[in-house]
Amino acid sequence: MFTELGLYKCRCVLTDVKSSAPTLTHVIPSQGRLGVTAVTSLGDDVFVVRWWSQQVEVYDAKTFTLQRHITVPGLGECSWGLAACAHYKCLCVSDSDNASIHRAELSGSSAVQQWSVALDPRGLSVNTAHNVVVACRKADKIQEYTTHGALVREICLQQAGVTSPYHAIQLSTGHYVVSQFTSPGMVSVVGVDGQVARSYLPSRASDVRQMSCPTSLAVTKNDDILVADARNNRILSMNSSLSSAQQLTLPVDDGIREPFGLYLDESRGRLYVGEFGGSYRVLVFDCVRL
Repeated sequence: MFTELGLYKCRCVLTDVKSSAPTLTHVIPSQGRLGVTAVTSLGDDVFVVRWWSQQVEVYDAKTFTLQRHITVPGLGECSWGLAACAHYKCLCVSDSDNASIHRAELSGSSAVQQWSVALDPRGLSVNTAHNVVVACRKADKIQEYTTHGALVREICLQQAGVTSPYHAIQLSTGHYVVSQFTSPGMVSVVGVDGQVARSYLPSRASDVRQMSCPTSLAVTKNDDILVADARNNRILSMNSSLSSAQQLTLPVDDGIREPFGLYLDESRGRLYVGEFGGSYRVLVFDCVRL
């Protein structure tokens, strides 16, 4: 879990979590006042997709200057998920309008591949098998594909009471953590059979109130979980057992507005938060240590 996440200025000391706190080091501003729907990073590139943009912005991860756009032919107006695969050097983009995933090459080729998925694909992630995991909100399913579109696994969630899945990430145990885009919201861990292993429920002793429409997730190397609690304008941190949660204290003077995009780059100790509301920014926090 993240510990002692204070709201104060700091110098990043890499060896001691208690001597450092998250700092807002950069803000990627709005491009045409379009809300950020997803953000991810690979190597020295940061990828951002926005509502109605129908393309992907690529920024330098060191200078945060806009480098280029990735044009995705046929991409609909509602794209809610991005996932980059280092192994196959590709970027996958979900397309809610057309119930599909688009795969763009990152190795210099402009080739784009598209395949159909279940209804309303939202968040994407890449697991250790280098497959793409997609949460299909209106179908109440998690689907797993190879990066060339071959279906590996389909998990039906509705019978277990998990509805409107927004994002799913496979844990080191093989289970999947899933956010439900509902109010009140829910975060659950489900098995490959679709059965719920555990869910987070606020206790009476907790000061973390009910979630409202949680969207993107991030998972640490220890299987602890970050949740973008969109309608409550906050980021939550939960332990791997989902037995406790706390709100991350992130130094933003005017607060975070409708976080839909969330990506944790552990190699840099960096957290990206994309705002669907407010000023439509991508907030970059460094000194995020585990």
